[in-house]
Amino acid sequence: MNVSNSTDPKHLLSGYQLCASTEGNSTNAVQIVVRSIDYFQRYLNSHHNGKLLTEVTRQEIREYISYLQHLKCFASHRFTPTQDRNLSGHTINCYLRSLRCFYSWLVEEGIIEKHPFDKVKIPPPPKKVIPAFSRRQIEQLLSVIDTKTPVGYRNFAMILILLDTGLRISELCALTMDKLFLEDGIAQVIGKGNKERMIPIGKQVQRILWHYIECCRPNPANINYNFLFLSDDGRPLNRRRMESVMTHYGEKAKLIGVRCSPHTLRHTAAISFLRNGGDLFSLQRLLGHNSLEMTRRYCEVADADVKRAHGLASPVDNLDLDSKVDHHTQISRTAFVTQKNHTIYHLSNSQETICSRH
Repeated sequence: MNVSNSTDPKHLLSGYQLCASTEGNSTNAVQIVVRSIDYFQRYLNSHHNGKLLTEVTRQEIREYISYLQHLKCFASHRFTPTQDRNLSGHTINCYLRSLRCFYSWLVEEGIIEKHPFDKVKIPPPPKKVIPAFSRRQIEQLLSVIDTKTPVGYRNFAMILILLDTGLRISELCALTMDKLFLEDGIAQVIGKGNKERMIPIGKQVQRILWHYIECCRPNPANINYNFLFLSDDGRPLNRRRMESVMTHYGEKAKLIGVRCSPHTLRHTAAISFLRNGGDLFSLQRLLGHNSLEMTRRYCEVADADVKRAHGLASPVDNLDLDSKVDHHTQISRTAFVTQKNHTIYHLSNSQETICSRH
């Protein structure tokens, strides 16, 4: 396939998809780029007389950034009405990073010579406060689960393994029986970009998973359904079903101030790991992050506990210095009072002198 002489957007996207898939990029990541390019092409058609993707310069990129920053959510959407709020900074950042990724591929393949994003700074996404459950909220959440039923115990086990390991919900959905090694306390998961990693499981969760598998896990409806967590009729659970389970329990527990979702459990797991003495590099490995950039965000939340912890564990505050401090404090107070009285005396004399002169 010779794409170097082609300027047709569909032809270019087809070439990109082929290259990205052979390089191991996830289907979801590739589709995000494809949708972003499709949206950008529609922008070029309506604002730049259908300018070709291969003819775009940094001028069009900067105009597109401004266009996105002033665009309303769901503007010109086929089914959803336009909303009053603008696109979020995270959405804009995602569009532009996907667009830059596509143009990097065009440069690498020799389809274009100059990268249109050269010297163009992509607006960074706004920093969000990472939501997390408090210990009390976790206790509330678990208390409303009826663990006497097989489905209830399954949900109980799902929530605890997410909280213990920080797995993505997609990773948990895809976890199979042959990738779970309970005796060793390890699960082998496939993360983003089809990257495999080994995740340790705590002893409490090991025991709970063993009970679920032995007593509560239904027989698979199909011989190929070797997934750890199954529905009550033996079929695989999908992401949407697991999210609805969390929403249901969150409403039942009457949790407020935090979104009750599997992703919040992931955030809570990461923050708890750091609060309990875990290190940043181990957390990066556990969460499956490619770099420390995302992992460091959890430090900002965990660091909020440092002052509180220091108040309890301050090395000096925990020394017995009362007698020495009291002795020197008394000397300091005496010296201060003496100096203060001496100063007042001189001020009084000065005022009397001034008054006598007048």
